[in-house]
Amino acid sequence: MAIKYQFNKTSLNDLNKQLKVRTGALPTLKNKESALRFEVTRAKERSRALVQELEQAIASYHYMASLWNEFDPKLIAVSDVALETVKVAGVKTPLLKEVLFLTPPYSFFNTPFWYADGIAILKRLAQLGIESEVYAEKMRLLDFARKKTTQKVNLYEKVQIPGYQEAIRKIKRFMEDEENLSKAAQKIVKKRHLKEEEEEAAR
Repeated sequence: MAIKYQFNKTSLNDLNKQLKVRTGALPTLKNKESALRFEVTRAKERSRALVQELEQAIASYHYMASLWNEFDPKLIAVSDVALETVKVAGVKTPLLKEVLFLTPPYSFFNTPFWYADGIAILKRLAQLGIESEVYAEKMRLLDFARKKTTQKVNLYEKVQIPGYQEAIRKIKRFMEDEENLSKAAQKIVKKRHLKEEEEEAAR
């Protein structure tokens, strides 16, 4: 990024202000980046743990595999998923409040006795699956924010701050050189004046 500036005091003051803003914001950005990194890891681990729990639960019901052929899938459906938005390290993320199920009434006498257990099992499996998806989305949102924050940290740290410092150095050097030249010119003019006065006096 090319920093635009002019070789004058106004430009120097403006660059100093810009530099101050960025050097002041950098520690906050770095803290946000590390907080987001931590939260991404936490959401990833939770999502993975829920997937693992889901797989273990499915495996634990393997003995019922043949019975599921008899089960009526119309007896349970997910009607809604209640989510709320929570801020994590300044990022809006979803939080699962509740999974709402639709379970139409059925006859306990005309259906196998294990249907009630089957419905409870499917509710648990659906809850685990949906919760793991919510955590996966949470992780995605947090990771996106972390990447953007990392980009900003790198932009400030590696491009803008050194760029402003270099521009300030150049302006200061130019102004010093200009001042030295002006002083040198004044000395020459003064010497010439004195010489002319001396010559005038000698006549």
